[in-house]
Amino acid sequence: MPAVDDHFSGRSTHVAEIYRKIVDASSALGPVDQDPKKTSIHLNRRVAFAGVQTRKDSLILTIKSDRKVTHRRVLKTEQVSANRWHFEVKLTRPEEVDDQIRQWLRAAYELAE
Repeated sequence: MPAVDDHFSGRSTHVAEIYRKIVDASSALGPVDQDPKKTSIHLNRRVAFAGVQTRKDSLILTIKSDRKVTHRRVLKTEQVSANRWHFEVKLTRPEEVDDQIRQWLRAAYELAE
């Protein structure tokens, strides 16, 4: 099983900075377990509320929702069950972890209760 740090090997240093800001924003809400998988890192409360896939110069943040999210920053949405959606946001700079991302993470964190 990979470690969290393994996901940042061969990546630009700012990719890890973006990830750290996501974890910090999530941890401000309460306990967060970082669960590294083969191709991503899940952020869990009781269950996963977000996932991170690293790229060379960016990362893809997948966030759980109870409704379809339509926003200019959303790359893709997927309905995974009757009342659950996942949507993806591409982040290329640490400062993109802003109030909007924190708001989405808060809503997802609450769903994972």
